Amino acid sequence: MPGGDYGELGASLPAIASLNASYSTSLSLPSPYMLVPPAERKAISDVRRTFCLFVTFDLLFISLLWIIELNISSTIWDNLKKEVVCYDYRSSFFDIFLLALFRFLCLQVGYAAFRLRHWWVIAVTTLVTTVFLVVKVIVSSLLSENPFGYVIPITSFVVAWLETWFLDFKVLTQEADDERAYLAAVNAACERAPMIYPRAVSDGQFYSPPESVAGSEEDLDEEGLGRRAVTAQEKQYVSQGREAMSVVEQILDQEDNWKFEKNNDSGDSVYTLEIPFHGKTFILKAFMQCPAELVYQEVILQPEKMVQWNRTVSGCQILQRVDDNTLVSYDVSSGAAGGVVSARDFVNVRRVERKRDCYLSAGMATDHDAKPPVGRYVRGENGPGGFVVLKSSSNPSVCTFIWVLNTDLKGRLPRYLIHQSLAATMFEFMSHLRQRIAELRPSLRSHQLA
Repeated sequence: MPGGDYGELGASLPAIASLNASYSTSLSLPSPYMLVPPAERKAISDVRRTFCLFVTFDLLFISLLWIIELNISSTIWDNLKKEVVCYDYRSSFFDIFLLALFRFLCLQVGYAAFRLRHWWVIAVTTLVTTVFLVVKVIVSSLLSENPFGYVIPITSFVVAWLETWFLDFKVLTQEADDERAYLAAVNAACERAPMIYPRAVSDGQFYSPPESVAGSEEDLDEEGLGRRAVTAQEKQYVSQGREAMSVVEQILDQEDNWKFEKNNDSGDSVYTLEIPFHGKTFILKAFMQCPAELVYQEVILQPEKMVQWNRTVSGCQILQRVDDNTLVSYDVSSGAAGGVVSARDFVNVRRVERKRDCYLSAGMATDHDAKPPVGRYVRGENGPGGFVVLKSSSNPSVCTFIWVLNTDLKGRLPRYLIHQSLAATMFEFMSHLRQRIAELRPSLRSHQLA
């Protein structure tokens, strides 16, 4: 695994994966995972087809309103002659119909025929529509003729701006995300075929105290001898946990492909990586001035106690301990982005392993009879993710920490809003974690002296 920016310690890249439901909320897919050769894409995406349909609705709806207006007084032919043949800018609705036709032709040619991926065409049509309608309402006498003097201009104005919003925030954004995911799948299938296929992973000891080493380093890779999965459901939990661990380890192997997003004053950095079928994955990498065992105990071994110091979590409950390495948890996250993102709840299966110089906790979303979805929270879903704490080979009093986060918060939140809030949430978590470590150090020193 490539080294980071921490000198000798940078090479110790923790194999973590985000899964504490309160932090990570990612898409869960059925197994087996990930890279299969990408299928041939559609000529036009579903969201673009919906946009083109809405543009057609714009023309038909304005046409219908105009036809109704022509029938209000006199006959339709007399009014048609008056508004078309004897056109008068101040009293005719014919130009508003032509304006709708202008939008229809420009948008259909640009985004259906040529499949443009830029907003300039709709910017032109919306600007022309806005200026024309504002001027027409000011100088015309339409408002004094009949109610359609209000209805048709307002409808044309609103629909034009709805088209702009839909294209900019839905069509172009979703197609860009789909394109990145498709290219990642193509590259992985062609160049790195075994990148994220499920594979066998070694199992560590879950309940060994952080301060002790249970046997030799070779023993750390052997399955624990305690609780075992018995039922079909328990075996499924174990299988999900192993798959999540495998995916997380392989994501960490691709550090060269991580894209830097931002960092903070503490030196923590957030990266992103496009994962086929899971979308954008966020990765936090941090250097901790404390032993790895301390972080392992607070973040991995005792997730139910995290609510005592982490304000991004409002609840964590262990629903079932499946075996020595696997458990099912129920987590409730606090709101984010100033309350724009409401609290979510998650049910996750987690697998914990201890391997030589690192501690790992990986997991993904699952179902459990004890916690079905309830109306109080929106049920989010986590994809493969978790935490990893890696020891330093040269200094046992420091460690590296990484959190991999891939989230699907469900609900109707815009994707860009979720992505903007994730980095801030990860930095906030690190702030709470460092504060917790600082509180534990005095008591830890006094315990060692005693």
